[in-house]
Amino acid sequence: MNKLGFLARRLQQGATMLLVIAVINFILIRMAPGDPAMVMAGEAGAGDEQFLQQLRERFDLDRPLPAQLGSYIGHLLRGDLGISYRQQAPVLDLILERLPATLLLTGSAFVLSLASGVAIGVWASSKVGTWKDSAVSFLATLFYATPLYWLALLAVLVFALWLPWFPPLGYQSVGMGYSGMAHVLDVAHHLVLPTLVLAMFYMAIYARMTRAAMLEVAGQDFVKTARAKGLTPGRVLRAHVLRNALMPVVTMAGLQAGAMVGGAVLIETVFAWPGIGRLLFEALAQRDYSLLLGTFLFTAALAVIFNIVTDLVYTLVDPRIEMP
Repeated sequence: MNKLGFLARRLQQGATMLLVIAVINFILIRMAPGDPAMVMAGEAGAGDEQFLQQLRERFDLDRPLPAQLGSYIGHLLRGDLGISYRQQAPVLDLILERLPATLLLTGSAFVLSLASGVAIGVWASSKVGTWKDSAVSFLATLFYATPLYWLALLAVLVFALWLPWFPPLGYQSVGMGYSGMAHVLDVAHHLVLPTLVLAMFYMAIYARMTRAAMLEVAGQDFVKTARAKGLTPGRVLRAHVLRNALMPVVTMAGLQAGAMVGGAVLIETVFAWPGIGRLLFEALAQRDYSLLLGTFLFTAALAVIFNIVTDLVYTLVDPRIEMP
């Protein structure tokens, strides 16, 4: 019951946070220079004042900002994110159409980066003072310091153009008409390169954090006591060191899971991956205000959900933790 109460409070906090984000985003975008109606009309209709007025009335642009905000929040509470004026389709439908591709990319990168990062960190902690530990620290720092956009471009240049091992762009092969298992393998082939690039940055974070946490926990008194009782090194590692060392890693993983959706904007743009990140980039380039607000809010909602899930995972990693 305590966990259900905690979950209800976190959901309420998350909803309040999303409402504040929606208000701030709406005000900032509406205060940006330029007339949205002129952007919607394009060069052909920019000189037609009657057409511009029709656009302003249709999208509530002829009303004062507080009235526009009230109308936007009212529609938002009913689950209506508005209409994309560029694509003439409901924003929510456009986002849900792109959502599977983003979840596939970020989910694959998240699992790969967390699993490999923790494994590398544990291995490096057992090699302290050796060249192997130094090599891991150097590579982790290198990948962490390398801009994600530059790393993506380099990966396309090397592994898609010089060494044509992977497709450089897209979600699937165009015009091939694959179905069944052939389609799955084709998507997986396209998925490899963007997943590896997106995972590299976060893998470096988890590896460094796991290594540091393992070394810190290994020197504590309860671990020395466990060894003195005659427990095998493997038992001490699994039951005492690793479980306690994973706590800060789980915290970071929850925070980075939301940030990974933001990082996917760059990756999806470089690799032409048809996800929410690319949809956000298209909305920015076209100044599609409704679509821009919707994708911002949806991305923030994913981050809030990831943080709540992280809090719940705490009890699985360490059952001694009680939810407040």
